[in-house]
Amino acid sequence: MPRTKEVKNQVKNAHITEGSSALALVQDMSNHIVDEATAEAVAMTVNVFEKQVLDKPKSKAVKTSEVATTKEEMDATPPKSEMQLPQVETVVHIKLTDLHPPEFCPFVVIDNDSMNQLALSIREFGVREPGLARPRKDDKDKIIDGYELLIGGRRKRACELEGLETLPVIIRELDDDSAIIAMVDSNLGQRDRLLPSEKAWAYRIKMEAMNHKGIKGDGHSAEIIAEQSNDSRNQIFRYIRLTELIVPLLDKVDMSKLAFNPAVELSYLSHKEQADVASAMEFNAMKPSLSQAKRLKTLKQDGKLTTEAINLILSESKPKTSHHEKISNRFRNFFPADYSVKQMNDVIAGLLKNWKSEQPASEGGGANG
Repeated sequence: MPRTKEVKNQVKNAHITEGSSALALVQDMSNHIVDEATAEAVAMTVNVFEKQVLDKPKSKAVKTSEVATTKEEMDATPPKSEMQLPQVETVVHIKLTDLHPPEFCPFVVIDNDSMNQLALSIREFGVREPGLARPRKDDKDKIIDGYELLIGGRRKRACELEGLETLPVIIRELDDDSAIIAMVDSNLGQRDRLLPSEKAWAYRIKMEAMNHKGIKGDGHSAEIIAEQSNDSRNQIFRYIRLTELIVPLLDKVDMSKLAFNPAVELSYLSHKEQADVASAMEFNAMKPSLSQAKRLKTLKQDGKLTTEAINLILSESKPKTSHHEKISNRFRNFFPADYSVKQMNDVIAGLLKNWKSEQPASEGGGANG
């Protein structure tokens, strides 16, 4: 029976890859082929199954190579119970005595009205937002007792004022650069008022940290910081210049005893020259104008700045406007913008003199009449 043998081979080589029970049925049928009629029936069955499988849309067909996984791959995949899930940071209450300030922090904690308001808020509502801390480490990168409080220094102080013993914080493992960036971003974003010195050092250490982390070039870092703040790229560099001032001069900037722009110009002087400037300011009870600061900077660049020159420039008396050298804003609009008060008063006096000369003589006479 040649047809019987042909059908058996067809069943053996059939491309039926799914429906194992159907395949088993067809194969069982092939074992009972005894005549041509049975062979034809089995052949038709095989053809139907093959057509159903092979004619399916390609989008639903799955290649064995795409789903097959080697034993090595299966062994390398950990069971679901051992797979790492995303870590959820938890808030823990740490004793205030175990929380220490960072090694360098540009932000000052001051007991003022704002601090009193914060303490009152904590008394009524508790600490609404946890701080951020990291484990403390020594010079050899070994963990020591306590934590470094990166965010929450004012909250910690307010808790101390309220007699509390702990502060809610999140403990996070951070490298030095990441710790600095987190600390600076939090203070720049949350505090409405910052001293010039705080902002200056904050911009500087953040820029240095960003450069250490791979953002090349001060210019590139400054542009990123500018996008995250209200200051322009150039203004950020001007603030950073303040970090070159000696402490007495930088303190004067914070106390508004030295204006920002003159301070930037003075930052180009050496520390000894700055000390001479501070002494001259104290002696003359004055603060340099922008013009004076620029003159000192120019002499420095020309190699001609001496202690005598500093004292001479800063001892110059500023022209003062006497009480009678004033003019109403009502009249200022009639004069060029570059007219001084004296020039405006001279013009007005001349016009009034001419007006008076054109008036008729009074009939009653004057003092002699």
